[in-house]
Amino acid sequence: MKVEVLTAKILNDNPNIDRYQLAIAIAKRTDELLNGAISKLSASKNIKASDLALMEMAEGLVKVKGFINISE
Repeated sequence: MKVEVLTAKILNDNPNIDRYQLAIAIAKRTDELLNGAISKLSASKNIKASDLALMEMAEGLVKVKGFINISE
């Protein structure tokens, strides 16, 4: 699936975060995967860690948390 479609799905499912916060969350999960964390998806080994992090979040296997909405 395309990166744009996955990103849109994540942002639609999580209205409390914006694309910048999502980028931070993807970067953090990518670092975890590169440092030995086990993926929650059964995907081939030739997928980039950043794409794998994005797919995990789009499937709801990894939650984006820790951000608050200041306007509330």
